[in-house]
This record gives sequence, C-alpha cells and structure tokens, in this order.
Amino acid sequence: MTKNTKYNLVVENPESTVVSEYIPQYSAEKSYQSEAELEQAFIEQLQSQAYEYLSIKTEEDLQSNLRRQLEKLNNFTFTDNEWNLFFRTEIANPNHSIEEKTATIQEDYIKILKRDDRSAKNIYLLDKQNIHNNHLQIINQYEAESGQRSNRYDVSILVNGLPLIHVELKRRGVALEEAFNQINRYQRESFWSGSGLFEYIQIFVISNGTHTKYYSNTTRWQHIKESSEGTVKKGKRASNSFEFTSWWADEKNNPILDLMDFAKTFFYKHAILNILTRYCVFTADRMLLVMRPYQIVATEKILKKIEISTNYKKPGTTEAGGYIWHTTGSGKTLTSFKTAWLASRLPYIDKVLFVVDRKDLDYQTMREYDKFEKGAANSNTSTAILKRQLEDPNARIIITTIQKLERFIKANKGHTIFNGHVVLIFDECHRSQFGEMHTAITKAFKNYHLFGFTGTPIFAVNASSSGKPNLKTTKQAFGEKLHTYTIVDAIRDRNVLPFKVDYVSTMREAENIEDKKVSDIDRECALLAPERIANTVQYILEHFD
Repeated sequence: MTKNTKYNLVVENPESTVVSEYIPQYSAEKSYQSEAELEQAFIEQLQSQAYEYLSIKTEEDLQSNLRRQLEKLNNFTFTDNEWNLFFRTEIANPNHSIEEKTATIQEDYIKILKRDDRSAKNIYLLDKQNIHNNHLQIINQYEAESGQRSNRYDVSILVNGLPLIHVELKRRGVALEEAFNQINRYQRESFWSGSGLFEYIQIFVISNGTHTKYYSNTTRWQHIKESSEGTVKKGKRASNSFEFTSWWADEKNNPILDLMDFAKTFFYKHAILNILTRYCVFTADRMLLVMRPYQIVATEKILKKIEISTNYKKPGTTEAGGYIWHTTGSGKTLTSFKTAWLASRLPYIDKVLFVVDRKDLDYQTMREYDKFEKGAANSNTSTAILKRQLEDPNARIIITTIQKLERFIKANKGHTIFNGHVVLIFDECHRSQFGEMHTAITKAFKNYHLFGFTGTPIFAVNASSSGKPNLKTTKQAFGEKLHTYTIVDAIRDRNVLPFKVDYVSTMREAENIEDKKVSDIDRECALLAPERIANTVQYILEHFD
C-alpha cells in the first residue's frame, strides 16, 4: 500500500466483500505503458496479494497442476487410474456444455470419485464453507493451439487449478469493447479446445488500464448466441450485450476504474472468493448472475445487522432492522432473494418472510425467485396455506402479502411462530406498512428483524400525516438506513435509463379573458379531466416507441 492509497476499514467483518471507502492511487506514468507492461504490473500486484504465479503455457501442464491442487484441497492422492477416470468423466467430459460446467461450480461442486478399491470418496472442486482453503494462482499468455485458430490468453486466475476468472487487457486508450469482442472470439475459436477447461470460467474482466469492468460467462455466451442466431431486433439492447457489464465500486458507490485499484479491491482474495462462492446466482434459466457491488453491500449489511443485533439481544426492536434505499430498476429482487436465501441459512433463524403489499406482486416475486432457484421459496394463495407454511420447518423462505399476514395475525393469537426468530423483509416498504398493519405485525412478533427495500424512502420533510406520531418516516418504521444506491448512481453506472425531459405547451390562453387573483384552482379536477388524459396518452403514443 502506498502513501496515496487509503483503505478505510470501519468494521472488520468476515462477511465484508466490498471495501468501505477506496481513494484511488494516482500515479503519473513517466513513459508510454504498453499492453505487456500493463499486464506485468497487474500480475505483480496480484502476487503482492499472495496469488501464486505459474508459468503454464500448455494443456499438459494445466492438467498436472489441476491434479496437484485438488489433491491438496482434499488432502488425498489420486492413483493414475483414479485421476484419469475422474478427469475424463467429471471435469473434462466432452458432453458437458458451458451451462453444465457452470452448474458444476455453482451447485454441484462436490463430486464422487470411484476409487480403485471400489469405495467412494467425495472430491471438492471448491471449499465454499472455508473459502480461504481455496488456492489462487495466476497464469498468463497461455497458448491454445488446438482450436479453430491459435490464441494466446492474457491473464487467467486459477482456483484450485481450474480457470474460473479470465482477464483480457488492452493498452490505455483502446475501447473496452475491443477486449469484450476478443473474448467472444476466444469462445468461438478455442475456449472449448483441448479438455475444455477454459469453459469453466465464471467471470470475465476487461480493462484498458484506465477503465475496468466485469461480467459473467453467460453474458458473453448469450451475446454470441443472440448475435449468431439474429434473435435481437435492430435497435434493441440484448440483456447479454456489452451494456450489461458492470463496474466495481466501494461501499459509497464510488466507481473503482483503474486496473491497479480494481486489482486491490475486486481481486482482494477474500472479496473474489466471496463473489465466486456467495454472490453468484445460477438461475433456473441457466443464466449466471454476478451481483453488483451495491447489491453485495446491501446483502451483507442486513446479514451483519441480524448477527450483531442477535448477539446484543435486540430482536423485536427497530435496532434489529433497517432499510435499503435502492432505486427502482437496480435489481432489488435479486438483492432481496440472495439476502433471504443467506439469512435462511443462519442456524438461529427460523423463518424468512418476504412481504409485498399487493396480491399480484407475491405471484410476480415468486416467479422471479423461482427463476433464481426453483423451489427456494414458498408462496401462498390463502391465509390457511400461509399458516401451514409457517408451521412447516422445511419452508424456510415464505413470500406473502401484507394483507394475508395481517389476517393470519388476527386469526391466530398466541401462535408459536410469534415467538420464533423471524426475519421479515418488506418490498417497497414505504407503502402499506405505515398504519395499523405495521403496528399489528410488530406487536404480534416478539423476536423479529424488520428490513425494508424501497426506491423512495419517506423522510421527515416529506412524511404524510398518518395519525401515528411515532410512525411517519421509513427510519421510524424500520430502523436506520443501511445502504443507499440512488437514481443518480444508477444513471451514472448506466444501470437504468436517464430521464428524457420534453417541455410541451398544454394550454393556450383564450382571448378576452380577464386575469384575477385566486387562492387556488381545483387541481384534482384539472389533472383527472378526460381531455387532459386523452391528450397526454396521444402524445406518448406519437412520440415514443
């Protein structure tokens, strides 16, 4: 760490992935930096962070290292026969697609080895329980010679010998899209070649030194498929195109752009292992989603609040909860899913309830959750079903509406679930919860953590009169603000579209009208006038697609 670099570590926590605050290191280059020099500087930075550098250039060396690393991770020595069978059937099976290899890393990372003595042994490709048991290595300029054409890859990160991250570099000043397109070419021509180990890559990083972004393997793979099949209409942005690559940032949403700064934060060993093992979601549609930094921060803030408030015996108070202010369109559903999923895995939590405020939204949320992981959550169409789910120990995550939850509370006074250790997560928490329903829920549950997600929090200056002097703002209802990602942040990161403002004259002053001063006009009547609504709709239809 140089004197110009500052890591502001507010709280040291084993769950932290995103640095609290990062002030970039500014260093003026004394001479032109070539792509090779940029690559070397990047490798040296990773070596200073305890990555092991290997001079591996061939398929044979890559396989030999993979065997050594898996033996080390599993504290086991393969016989040649065992290794050849295991490698051929479980790792380099020619019938396995990129999606199946992604499923291996994300879900099916414990394989069964049939030993020579006919016994069976579990072989871990990754240790997701103790992430620092995984070994990180760097290779560069690996030569793939058996594809459609010979290619040489810039930098690859091996995790226990498997290439799970690939970094493609361009010299400063070259557009990032060139690195993105080059990776597309590698996919078509050579990632599949040899034993296909490079199809295990989960995350791609592209950089021109000045700007650095990351994205998942299916972003690249789907982009190729859509381009070759012509399934994206002209002018329409594909969900897997370059525009959906992501910036890394610190906890305050300050983008970390420079490659060296990116290496110190994103490739910090604890961070990158957490991203690979905790903050990727392999959906039911076989798409790999890598969470963005603000989503990771929000998830970890909630998990940390649950842990700390439990230790200090605060459940049942606003000190055990809080709210997340993330703008509409920034991926709150994915954040809430991962939060609910991880919270439900805490050994001391009995239930996680995800509560929406309208009947149509519980089905919509259930569909989204099912896309993330089939069967991970339970929805309900009646209070009776909700009651059964609350009594079922296997139903760890429940999606319901606030109306059904309120009816359950009124009909089941003294139910055992009210004494259970429960996490309640409210979507768009500023709506229905500011009234009798909120009061009923917080009175009934005794050992709860209350969290809200909202794109438009209510502060003291814009609080409406609810008849409850102690329940006006989002903070008063849910507790402190845990994280913020506003519309300004989202527009800057291009995660949502910017506003388009047109000024349109909507009325003409009639002649011979005498102006008079009046106290006010009938605003509601003017806004709801059928003529005004019809003209507004007509204007939208004529001017927007």
